[in-house]
Amino acid sequence: MNIADKTVAQFHYILKDEAGNEIESSHGHEPLAYLHGANNTLPGLEKALTDKAAGDKFTVTLQPEEAYGERNETLVERVSAKHLHGLPSKNAKWQPGMIAIVQTEQGQRQVTVVKTGKFMVTVDINPPLAGKVLTFDIEVLDVRAATEEEIQHGHVHNGSCGHDH
Repeated sequence: MNIADKTVAQFHYILKDEAGNEIESSHGHEPLAYLHGANNTLPGLEKALTDKAAGDKFTVTLQPEEAYGERNETLVERVSAKHLHGLPSKNAKWQPGMIAIVQTEQGQRQVTVVKTGKFMVTVDINPPLAGKVLTFDIEVLDVRAATEEEIQHGHVHNGSCGHDH
């Protein structure tokens, strides 16, 4: 079976930056599973996975507009430090480069700490990989038809690699 709309694909990946440095890998963890055609992964990655089958291995390089988008310099804001969540320990303090979670009207959002003050913190709301050219080494492990429930809900269900209600 080939990856197409209303199929669930499982794959392992290695993500590299423009210089070829590894940023992230799913190897050693559960493979990524997603519902194809439901906008559950990067647009360029979904396009590259279309028509692939279990056992396929390939590399795809995505420009920012196909991945996390271009950086938007207006998405740097000052917020109260009390609104940041995710410090590694109770005694830790926010430092530039750390990733925090903030609650917004659109739900939780990941931000990068740029500058810290006593009460206010400057954060970058851009996705950390915005504006970057990314290369994925992909190994497709499995492709199956999505269930009606998965199609209705717009995401994968069941098991450790999906979402269970």
